[in-house]
Amino acid sequence: MGRMDDRMGEPPEYPDYAERVLEVAELIPEGRVMTYKDVAEWLGEGGPRQVGRAMALYGGAVPWWRVVRADGVLLPGHELRALERYRAEGTPLRGASRASEGHVPRLDMKRARWDGAAAPGPGPDPAGGPAVPDGARAT
Repeated sequence: MGRMDDRMGEPPEYPDYAERVLEVAELIPEGRVMTYKDVAEWLGEGGPRQVGRAMALYGGAVPWWRVVRADGVLLPGHELRALERYRAEGTPLRGASRASEGHVPRLDMKRARWDGAAAPGPGPDPAGGPAVPDGARAT
């Protein structure tokens, strides 16, 4: 992997699950996103909270803005940084309503969501079910 630890210039060691979460985050193409639940399903283990925890603790070395909430709300506290990246990558956004705090747009989840189908690894079941382990076939 190309992740580096900013403090020492050497690749850090991550717990196994966190490493797998970060690998999925690195696979998400520019302009696309996956939800925390999508990542957990793609991996075939854990859940949205575990993915969120791994991203919160270790996600700074990967494209963290591509792993998002299912409702398309930008990561609280990081909205402007994420918005800058979404705009640079051409990620589909929905305009903010006047009622929304700070008038920050949301992600257009119907257009921005990526299913991971073209990526190597376990990925989603082609029939639309849960993730299929690497090398296994969906029935």
